[in-house]
Amino acid sequence: MLRASCIVCRGLANKRFKEDAKYSLRKMHTRRIHHYCFSRLKIQRPLPQTTMCCYSSLSRVPLWRSRLLAPGYGYQIKRNFWVARLASRLLKLRYLVLGSAVGGGYTAKKTYDQWRDMFPDLSEYKWIVPDFIWELDEHIDFEKFSKALPDSEELAKLLPDFDKLGERFSFLKGWLSSGHNLVSEAIGSSDLLLLLGSGGETAFKATDSHGYDNSDKQYKKGLLGELILLQEQIKQHEEEARRATGNINTGTSQQKRKTSDKEKVDQLQEELLRTQMKYQRILERLEKENKDLRKLVLQKDDKGIHQRKLKKSLIDMYSEVLDILSDYDANYNTQDHLPRVIVVGDQSAGKTSVLEMIAQARIFPRGSGEMMTRSPVKVTLSEGPHHVAVFKDSSREFDLTKEADLAALRDEIEVRMRKSVKNGQTVSPETISLSVKGPGIQRMVLVDLPGVISTVTSGMAPDTKETIFNISRAYMQNPNAIILCIQDGSVDAERSIVTDLVSQMDPQGKRTIFVLTKVDLAEKNVASPNRIQQIIEGKLFPMKALGYFAVVTGKGNSNESIDSIKDYEEEFFQGSSLLKKGMLKAHQVTTKNLSLAVSDCFWKMVRESVEQQADAFKATRFNLETEWKNNYPRLRELDRNELFEKAKNEILDEVISLTQVTPKHWEEILQKTLWERVSTHVIENIYLPAAQTMNSGTFNTTVDIKLKQWTDKQLPHKAVEVAWDTLQQEFSRFMTENKVKEHDIFDKLKEAVKDESIKRHKWNEQAEDSLRVIQHNALEDRSISDKQQWDAAIHFMEETLQSRLQDTESVIRDMVGPDWKERWFSWTSRSPEQTIRNETKKELEKMLKINEDHPAYLANDEVTTVRKNLESRAVEVDPILIKDTWHQVYRKHFLKTALGHCNLCRRGFFYYQRNFVDSELECNDVVLFWRIQRMLGITANTLRQQLTNTEVRRLEKNVKEVLEDFADDSDKKLNLLTGKRVQLAEDLKKVREIQEKLEAFIEALHQEK
Repeated sequence: MLRASCIVCRGLANKRFKEDAKYSLRKMHTRRIHHYCFSRLKIQRPLPQTTMCCYSSLSRVPLWRSRLLAPGYGYQIKRNFWVARLASRLLKLRYLVLGSAVGGGYTAKKTYDQWRDMFPDLSEYKWIVPDFIWELDEHIDFEKFSKALPDSEELAKLLPDFDKLGERFSFLKGWLSSGHNLVSEAIGSSDLLLLLGSGGETAFKATDSHGYDNSDKQYKKGLLGELILLQEQIKQHEEEARRATGNINTGTSQQKRKTSDKEKVDQLQEELLRTQMKYQRILERLEKENKDLRKLVLQKDDKGIHQRKLKKSLIDMYSEVLDILSDYDANYNTQDHLPRVIVVGDQSAGKTSVLEMIAQARIFPRGSGEMMTRSPVKVTLSEGPHHVAVFKDSSREFDLTKEADLAALRDEIEVRMRKSVKNGQTVSPETISLSVKGPGIQRMVLVDLPGVISTVTSGMAPDTKETIFNISRAYMQNPNAIILCIQDGSVDAERSIVTDLVSQMDPQGKRTIFVLTKVDLAEKNVASPNRIQQIIEGKLFPMKALGYFAVVTGKGNSNESIDSIKDYEEEFFQGSSLLKKGMLKAHQVTTKNLSLAVSDCFWKMVRESVEQQADAFKATRFNLETEWKNNYPRLRELDRNELFEKAKNEILDEVISLTQVTPKHWEEILQKTLWERVSTHVIENIYLPAAQTMNSGTFNTTVDIKLKQWTDKQLPHKAVEVAWDTLQQEFSRFMTENKVKEHDIFDKLKEAVKDESIKRHKWNEQAEDSLRVIQHNALEDRSISDKQQWDAAIHFMEETLQSRLQDTESVIRDMVGPDWKERWFSWTSRSPEQTIRNETKKELEKMLKINEDHPAYLANDEVTTVRKNLESRAVEVDPILIKDTWHQVYRKHFLKTALGHCNLCRRGFFYYQRNFVDSELECNDVVLFWRIQRMLGITANTLRQQLTNTEVRRLEKNVKEVLEDFADDSDKKLNLLTGKRVQLAEDLKKVREIQEKLEAFIEALHQEK
């Protein structure tokens, strides 16, 4: 029975072992629970063996082979399984270590995330450090830089006290972790935060003191904590002073004023003033330390940074957009509504001095009582390591820490202002753009406008007053422009003109800041100090404003430095009764507070309006692109500069084409043109007088004398003129022929370039002297070498005489009127004068028929005879008319006779070779025309060489100079490249550029946030 139960037990054990391999049968036998029969039974043979194997997860190989029952029992089985027990314990330990590592890593990550979330978000203060600081690790080898640093002991002497800085930064960290905003609290604690109310209520308010009750422990250390505590003390003292003053005023109506109460009020006011001054000194100390630290950071790697191109700052990007907009002509009702600070004021009110205090440099021209600001000056203020000024269109940097550079900058601004004033005007709307950078300068864009005047004085243009008003209105009508209204505190407020103008442009005062200057003089001169208080509180003027400030811009000495003016301003307000009596608040005085407030208002206006302006220009760009596609679908969008470059290349190609003209073409044109210029002189002054002589000797002598005189005085100069005119004609021909219709817009430019180049071109003066010798030698030669030259001379003579005969007949026809054919077929008639001339002509022709060898001049008795003959036919004629008619009649007779003689001389070359010996034929006139023809050919050849070798190249050089001058003159290009296509492409380019720069600025603005 017992043995059967043991067999059953072993069967169950085998079944369980097969189901779960993780448990071995040996473990069941190692337990101290055994059947009682094992101790008494004696088994004669071993039990059947099993092939089941146990595997380890480490080795994956069988550790041992086991039998269900070994030959022995009891404790021997326990001793054989200690290795397995140890292995199982080690396996469990492995899983525990792995689980602990995973859990520990997860816990550490969670703890790190919680610790990181406790830190404040400092991305809003990224603007404190310039953009290039974040990129230093990409451009600077800090290992080399660290090796170049001095020893630790020397460096420790130069560095500030880091223990104090560590305390301040630890305090700053604790303050930020509590949820406060550093910038708003710091500005709020100094009463400089400019708040723009939503419902039309706008004022400069101090930050409320809520939020400090539960965090007093955080303000025990550091200057910032002292500032907060001082602000609370100031408010507390102000409330006590008001309460005491109220008690005194109430008491006067009921009883006499008590001396103790008055002393208490004075004590409270003095304590309040001392607290305010202490508060202001601590604030200035903190700002100075911040300024020095920022300057050190900006100059950290001065050499490496300034050798590469710096990333543009936010204010520089914005200023570029404004510069482009100032040059953009808005033809599509796209107005410039981007914010800028407009500085307006009466003349000599101190607005330029206020701007200089904000820029921390005396950069503007100075004068006593006269108008110095003659055009708008746009000043872009930004922070930088060095205090410098740069004009928009210049690369020169003016070092504002050196008096010589300051004087040069003032002179340059004055010169630019006077250049902008044209046509006898006093002021100009042209804007002068200037950038000023320096440590601690508030970022903004200001525009200084000419001072408003009430009367036009001598020396000014009559419309100066209206021009200044128009310029001021044009800038102030921008709904996003911040108006900085400057009022002179040393004169009566009723004399102000600018306040009425500002009230018209901004009646609600939502974007106006009022500044009262020369408060030191006002305090001395004003009989009632309450009047100053009324001005600062906005109760004296109907004009409304965001905030009111009182400043002092010096003692009136133009040689004062900015630092001395600041010291004087601080000293004045410390001792001023206006502050002691509470008429002015601490945050309403000094130009430092003014610049902080104006900068804050400027950037708030920029963030609110810049995206709307970008959308407006995006819509304008779409409209312009659509118009271009509809009107010029196959043309590229070339602006005025690109079109000028294209026209420049065409003009230079045309000038080069002059060098390709053949010598034959040059000589033909020169010879033809020269003969057209000199033919009249040759016929009238040389040939006709010589032809009146009786013999050949006298003819040749007369010809030689007149040719010599002509060559010495007129001929060379006339030939040079002909060559120059020919060069101009060829140049014009190349510029006008093969003109593409699309390039009609270049016509005015090409004409202007041609005229200016010709105007600058001067022919070589030595050319006339050399040409005179050549022409004189050519005219002295009379030897005709062959028959071909003889025939060419005769042909030349016939053409000349025939042309002159046609001209003469045309003149006679005009004198005598139409003949009988024209009268019958054209229904025309002669005038009375033409009838008289016709009768005179008939009478003179009868005289020539009688004497064909009649001389050229008509004698007086012959004139009388002709007149009497005409009177016999009832024709009254004047002797002058007879001589005038005779000149044309004899000319016609002579030319016909000369043509007939020329025809006879065709066969006279043989007699010419024999010098006309034994011959009645004389052809000296043919020789004259051959000499003239030969001179024309030689002169044309000489001029052609001069043109191709020298003058064409000089003309090309002049054209290049003219094109370079035109390229630098924007007004020239504006006047010479005109048309709808040009203007549309120009507008499209400007709008694209503005939109791209605005989008880049908006992206940078969002990154700064």
